[in-house]
Amino acid sequence: MTRVVATLRHVPRLSGRTALVLGGGQGDPDSPVVGIGYATATTFGLHGAAVVVVDRDGDAAERTVDAVRQAGGRARAVVADVTVADDVERAVAEAAQAFGRIDVLHNNVGVARLGGPEELTLDEWRATFAVNLDSVFLGVQKALPHLLERGGSIVNVSSTGSIRWTGYPYPAYAAAKAAVVSLTRSADLEGAAKGIRVNAVLPGAVNTPMLWNNPNVKSGLEKIDRGVLGEPDDLAAVITFLASDAAEFVRGASVVVDGGRLGRL
Repeated sequence: MTRVVATLRHVPRLSGRTALVLGGGQGDPDSPVVGIGYATATTFGLHGAAVVVVDRDGDAAERTVDAVRQAGGRARAVVADVTVADDVERAVAEAAQAFGRIDVLHNNVGVARLGGPEELTLDEWRATFAVNLDSVFLGVQKALPHLLERGGSIVNVSSTGSIRWTGYPYPAYAAAKAAVVSLTRSADLEGAAKGIRVNAVLPGAVNTPMLWNNPNVKSGLEKIDRGVLGEPDDLAAVITFLASDAAEFVRGASVVVDGGRLGRL
């Protein structure tokens, strides 16, 4: 699949930085859509960062690395399960060893599990929290020692589902993403005195594999969002800004990126 990243290439926001992207792999190479992690990793590369792409699917991570390199950037793939502490610690260590530093952490892993309280099992509830929340906690915990060396930025992915009813029954996902917002705020308050900024983006409906691979979500999309979707690059542009020094005064924020839908509700 050929894809052109639309970005402000004349403004290299991350030159000389190393960015660690948890959940940055490109899944099905024949899919017409890509994920936010892939779009962000490639955009980071275009803005001058060395990018470490972490994914539990090694082939998916390598596809993103290839895309970053084809765009002229430096990149490395690391296979890890970001819900496992030892895996995340190893991924962070490999990133630091490969490029000598870590300046940016982007927590992008997420999964939406449909089902209300009557349908979800406790194991399903916990599994949803493990992917959406534990991965963020572990990423922050393991990357902090490196970020503290020279200051840095963390950008987490939450969801507008954390602050409003989206029309889909996924309380476990919504609750976990709300916890990401709270964790973001707490981590920023603690990191402010140490030169660490932590922010979150709250995407609305975005044209990604997570959306299109879920038939229940896809079938209701046109009715609920009137067929208007954001693109992964829309999120990547905001995430890149938050990761950069241009966002120095943006701290502990939850930035809604949904094409204005929240304001129309």
